[in-house]
Amino acid sequence: MLSTTLFHIGPFKICFWNLVFLSLIFLVAAILRRIVHRLLKRYVKTTHINVEGRQLAWLKLMSQSVYLLAIYIAVLSFKFNNYNVTFKKFLTYKFIDFGSIKMDFADVLIIVSVFFGARILVNLSKLYIGRKFKRNTDYDPASEYVYIQIAKYVIYVFSILFCFQLLNIDLVIILTSSVGLLVGIGLGLQDVFKDMIAGVVLLVEGNLRVGDIVEIYGTTKTNQKSSTAIVAKILKISVRTTQIQTREGNVLIIPNTRLTQEQIENWSHGSELTRFTINVTVDFGSDIEQIKRLLIQAAMAHPKVKKSHPVIVRLANFGDNGLELELIFWADQSWDINNYKSEIRFEIDRLFREYKIKIPYPHRTINQL
Repeated sequence: MLSTTLFHIGPFKICFWNLVFLSLIFLVAAILRRIVHRLLKRYVKTTHINVEGRQLAWLKLMSQSVYLLAIYIAVLSFKFNNYNVTFKKFLTYKFIDFGSIKMDFADVLIIVSVFFGARILVNLSKLYIGRKFKRNTDYDPASEYVYIQIAKYVIYVFSILFCFQLLNIDLVIILTSSVGLLVGIGLGLQDVFKDMIAGVVLLVEGNLRVGDIVEIYGTTKTNQKSSTAIVAKILKISVRTTQIQTREGNVLIIPNTRLTQEQIENWSHGSELTRFTINVTVDFGSDIEQIKRLLIQAAMAHPKVKKSHPVIVRLANFGDNGLELELIFWADQSWDINNYKSEIRFEIDRLFREYKIKIPYPHRTINQL
């Protein structure tokens, strides 16, 4: 009863015992992969080899090669109730035979091997590019990331084309016979294609890189800069999307076209110094010279304020509630600039309390008719 054929895989008849053998083989392979991976990591630790993220990925790849041996043993296990079927017959069995497109299990094995080799090449390119960049004194991890991403895309594209060549599939025939379908897909996925092209532009141009701190503005219908903006750090640039982290610690995934079409201020490029302003309102009739001196003292007391650049206090306006002043100082464009401005405001409040300078409340006059 347990040896009754349940279904066929190519020329092989599959019964219950075959399924049991397959389950046991791949279970043992999974356990063996973990053991090999642990032994490799233990060897690396005992020999005091510095393991980086790329090298760890390479170790995982080596340990996962156990599954190749498991596939071979799994095919041999089919001989349990298929005595006349050899491994060669299994590989040459064509499970797809449609006109000029023919595919057997050997082709599947070749495709798997090609992409397995492509993955090895990607890891080798990471190691090679990483070594090249780290030898330079002006090491730039963002540029290293760009070259690694481009190398990965090139390797996988050539792997796909190589697989088509091995299978004798003519891309020209496929493309010409499915023009209508491709046009429909193109219209439906035009936003996706835009994001993919924008991703390539971001990687090639290098205006925005991993680790950069950017301020992303929205745009109005008249193409004017919106008042709302997001300050974020770029974590990863992929083919279609980019991961950014906001000051609140939230990770956002945005389409690449937003970074190429909207107004972006890159804090990590250009001039390192930027002028910042803190607005302060004081009562009419206050001693402006004393207030000016205290505001400059509060700014100069902060370690992040550049002492080599002048700190200015301007009388911006005669407001409805008092004299509106602007404290202007220079500092590095920093992820924590809002915290620095807050610390300066705390110091201003302390000095105002010490010298009994009042910040006025809004005045409202109610007329009774």
